[in-house]
Amino acid sequence: MAIAKGYAATDASKPLTPFTFERREPNDDDVVISVQYCGVCHSDIHQARNEWGNSRFPMVPGHEVAGVVSAVGSKVTKFKVGDRVGVGCFVNSCTQCATRDVDYEHFLPGLIQTYNDVEADGTTPTYGGYSDSIVVKEGYVLSFPDNIPLDAGAPLLCAGITLYSPLRHWKAGPGKKVAIVGMGGLGHMGVKLGAAMGADITVLSQTLSKKEDGLKFGAKDYYATSDAETFTKLAGTFDLIICTVGTTIDWNAYLGLLKFDGSMVVVGVPEHAVPVHAFSVIAGRKSLSGSMIGSIKETQEMLDFCGEHGITSEIEKINIQDINEAYERVIKSDVRYRFVIDIASLAA
Repeated sequence: MAIAKGYAATDASKPLTPFTFERREPNDDDVVISVQYCGVCHSDIHQARNEWGNSRFPMVPGHEVAGVVSAVGSKVTKFKVGDRVGVGCFVNSCTQCATRDVDYEHFLPGLIQTYNDVEADGTTPTYGGYSDSIVVKEGYVLSFPDNIPLDAGAPLLCAGITLYSPLRHWKAGPGKKVAIVGMGGLGHMGVKLGAAMGADITVLSQTLSKKEDGLKFGAKDYYATSDAETFTKLAGTFDLIICTVGTTIDWNAYLGLLKFDGSMVVVGVPEHAVPVHAFSVIAGRKSLSGSMIGSIKETQEMLDFCGEHGITSEIEKINIQDINEAYERVIKSDVRYRFVIDIASLAA
């Protein structure tokens, strides 16, 4: 087995520290990737600190992995050494199904996460992209368009697909009025992608501090949700609302912003249960729905779309030695808009 270096959480109460471990031996259908960059997702923090109650330690986080192919198995046909590739939130799927469902695999039993999980053998731990290498089955490796830089492209593999999938599913496009709730790592991608699809995008953020950015990214309007007048002025306005925040909000007030037959889609993960009054959805035949990342097929479609439209994430690059400070800044929303680790710093 190959020796890999990275950073790991060894306990929910401790900071991430340097970690040396073994990567599994590549099979004939595997791709070996030299990791160059890895995005930092808020879910990395939840997992590293066991805030969802399912953490396995030691844990190497990271599911926005971008790098270059360093070796391929004998049966690999899609990739060759030197290709620019990525790995997103999962590295296997449909392991409990008769066949793989390439459209809905991320919702089916047997999904194996890129980290904090075990391989199909039931024992080998999966370790993520806060490391210098990763071994992944060919069918779960993604290709980066030539015009997408790996550093600013890495967050597309989670933040990008998390917004692209509901925008596509609920048919955001010309003539549709779409609100993005929250202007952070997820929200800013929703603005860029939705605008590129031709939708009329409005940002709903607690304050107007990021208004200039929102308009630059493609939003037509930007409102502060801390102003009660916003909910009066925009009542019955939107075909689609995508909520990216994990903080407490007045769900009934936001549902009041939907048009007849409108949908509000949750992609952020609130800490507490969502309290919704029945009349908030009955009146107007409205829907409150959820969405989670996307299949490999849809994620590749998203990357190709980003290549066609020149869409990347807005990033701040950090050295891996600064990861614990970065976690604290993410919690404080002190990043515009996504941290990306330069894995070359591991060698420092």
